[in-house]
Amino acid sequence: MNTLVSVIVPTRGAQNYFVSCLGALSKQTYQTLEVIVINNALDPDLAWKVQGVCPAAKVCLPSRNLYYGPAVNQGIEMSSGEFVLCLNDDVFLAEDFIEKAIKGFSVEEDVGMVSGKLLRPDNKTIDSTGIFLSPWYGVHERGYGQPDRGQCDREGFVFGVGGAAAFYRRKMLDDIREGPGWFDPRFRMFWEDMDLSWRAQKRGWKAYYVPGAVACHVRGGSARTCAGEGKSRPRRYLSDELHGDLIRNRYHMIAKNETFFGFLLHLLPAVLYEVYTWAYVVIFRPKVLGEFFRKQPVF
Repeated sequence: MNTLVSVIVPTRGAQNYFVSCLGALSKQTYQTLEVIVINNALDPDLAWKVQGVCPAAKVCLPSRNLYYGPAVNQGIEMSSGEFVLCLNDDVFLAEDFIEKAIKGFSVEEDVGMVSGKLLRPDNKTIDSTGIFLSPWYGVHERGYGQPDRGQCDREGFVFGVGGAAAFYRRKMLDDIREGPGWFDPRFRMFWEDMDLSWRAQKRGWKAYYVPGAVACHVRGGSARTCAGEGKSRPRRYLSDELHGDLIRNRYHMIAKNETFFGFLLHLLPAVLYEVYTWAYVVIFRPKVLGEFFRKQPVF
């Protein structure tokens, strides 16, 4: 397969992760690439750094921070590849990641999403091997936090792909597009990958996991404080604003995608999850209440 792959990397320049991310892209054994960087840092000088690492990259400077979902929409709009790889800037691909991952689309014509194996920076701990919907409407990252002992080394179908390194078939993206964007523009960050995966599943598209496509994910480098990088219970390390998004977007996702009878099946675990979520907010993060009810920005 030698078709064009469009790689989209939104970055706000935190810890200069994007330098290592783009450096890994420049070493890919699969060479038919189009790299698009969305400069959420709003720093004109960042473009010079990008060009120094990846001279062929296109850099888009938006008028404001688009966060993740709307930034990826901007990148897809600019791109022309038959396949689209969306990357967090704190993800560093192995040299043969794209070469191996793209083969997953050849398994069946209705494979619209491909996930590789994401490891933590120690290269011993699993970060994600595909996402699944939990009984309480959470995102279950398969293998999350487990030592990599080969338990996820078998190829196969998964529910969806995580947004940190999400590989999509453009035909699928266009099929499930909603109005102005492929990702729901209300989802600045969080749940946008599960929402898209769920919508794709409802349209008959499948997601496939290729364990030979390996990448490193810092986990949290794009959104959390430095103290929260790689830590469990990520909500503890989010700003009040992003914490409000985390809660709100989950409700949007459920309302958009779930059926009445499906909701009844999930009712008990979902209620227990709500009790935990709101007890934590009221006791430890009361300012999140104001962020939850504030008017959402329009992208």
